[in-house]
Amino acid sequence: MIDVPSSSDTTRHNTSELDSALAASFVDFDAIWRYQDEVRTCVNATLGDCIWNLDYNPIRQCIELELKRHLDDEELAMLTSQFTIPADYDGEGASGSMFVIYPW
Repeated sequence: MIDVPSSSDTTRHNTSELDSALAASFVDFDAIWRYQDEVRTCVNATLGDCIWNLDYNPIRQCIELELKRHLDDEELAMLTSQFTIPADYDGEGASGSMFVIYPW
């Protein structure tokens, strides 16, 4: 736990909360939007329009992608090899296959 002085009192925070807050405060959202655009373009070119969700996760510091469909092993390998930034298969979600993309 870390004591953080405030205007009215001292507040106690655990280090993971502070690390998350600091990471979120230094995010280059313009770069994130460019990476998301690149991911969207790659998915649309490879599989067609099948993105269910595409968001930045500040806690994991990655872009999370979930598709509208479940991919087989060959399609998973094909898609991950098409990304120009590091990406990993992250399992199956409620709507389809999920990926994490690491912009940094």
